[in-house]
Amino acid sequence: MTLNYIWISFFLIGFVVATYKAVFLGQTELFGTMLNNLFDSSKTGFEISIGLTGVMSLWLGVMKIGEKAGLINLFAKGVAPFFRTLFKGVPKDHSAYGSMTMNFSANMLGLDNAATPLGLNAMKDLQSINPNKDTASDAQIMFLVLNTAGVTLIPTSVIAMRQSLAMKEGLTNFNAADIFLPTLIATFVAFITGMIMVAIFQKINLFKLPVLLFIGGFAALITGIYFMVSQLPPDEMSRRIGSIGSGFILFIVILFITAGAIRRQNVYDNFIEGAKEGFTTAIRIVPYLIGMLLAISVFRTSGCMQYIVDGIATIVAACGANTDFVPVIPIGLMKPLSGSGARGLMVDVISQYGVDSFQGKLAAVIQGTTETTFYVLAVYFGSVDIKNSRHALVCGLIADLAGFTAAILIAYAFFH
Repeated sequence: MTLNYIWISFFLIGFVVATYKAVFLGQTELFGTMLNNLFDSSKTGFEISIGLTGVMSLWLGVMKIGEKAGLINLFAKGVAPFFRTLFKGVPKDHSAYGSMTMNFSANMLGLDNAATPLGLNAMKDLQSINPNKDTASDAQIMFLVLNTAGVTLIPTSVIAMRQSLAMKEGLTNFNAADIFLPTLIATFVAFITGMIMVAIFQKINLFKLPVLLFIGGFAALITGIYFMVSQLPPDEMSRRIGSIGSGFILFIVILFITAGAIRRQNVYDNFIEGAKEGFTTAIRIVPYLIGMLLAISVFRTSGCMQYIVDGIATIVAACGANTDFVPVIPIGLMKPLSGSGARGLMVDVISQYGVDSFQGKLAAVIQGTTETTFYVLAVYFGSVDIKNSRHALVCGLIADLAGFTAAILIAYAFFH
């Protein structure tokens, strides 16, 4: 419902401001520009969504290979000690662990649309052992917060959009995976923040070996990669990070295929089975992206978006800080409310500043970092008729804020 009000407001406020400018300031050409931009935005939204089809098919196909080859179950066994420490009240061999592992795996590969049905299944499994059916259990809250602040190894859909926009700009030799490490670091910060916040509310002792090994292992990996590239010039750093990201993605693909071959699976048929879902998933995005791009187009063409950005920039400049990050703030504000809305704002920023600009890269990192907390909470808890979410929203929003702040600081370190 909140998104409905935002969508209507963008149109109405933009039109009122445009009317004022046309009547009192003589900017009569503004209506024509607004209409042309509406048509352009609808075309852009369709082209980007269709461009996602191939990548979504690729990753859902690869995920299916990994699932059939048993790698997902192997991963589940590997993280089982970590999960058992965090999820209070879930029996050792309960089916919820498998469902949660599948969901986290999809999120780590940036398949947020594919992760949703897996997450709903995990929430259903957790609800089966929830003694108070209308109140979120400790395990359900931990799952939801870690879901909204999950670590993203490969921001698949964001990379696909950047590649599509780069082609539209006519860029050659563009590496859309150069946001790999910044996104990984920012999501790790959000994940740890969310985990700590829930642990404080639920009085969970995080100073246990499985948790410390997980946090230490990830921190060591990130630190090692950062020191490999931190002494390089900004342009070379960006290229090196892009190479690392591309290499990691290819490694995942080859690993899954090899595992499937070793298990004597029909790898090709498994891939096709998963890839079929990619087309449906990508097509499902079309109306949402176009709808938000249209509303944003009216709001921005009228000048309202620029008024907001300029106002924030003035405050930031008065504090003595650099203002280059200000144009992406609306993405961070929108993301907890709507993934499609934030996606539309990201496309708008990239279209305005360029996919290879600092603002374009930061917009992509933020889009790959923060999550639609209000949406996930409503959908996941609503699917099992939970009415009392307890401390889930507070912890989720704090994790979002931590990830958003980290994304800005990290983008300055890597790209500015």
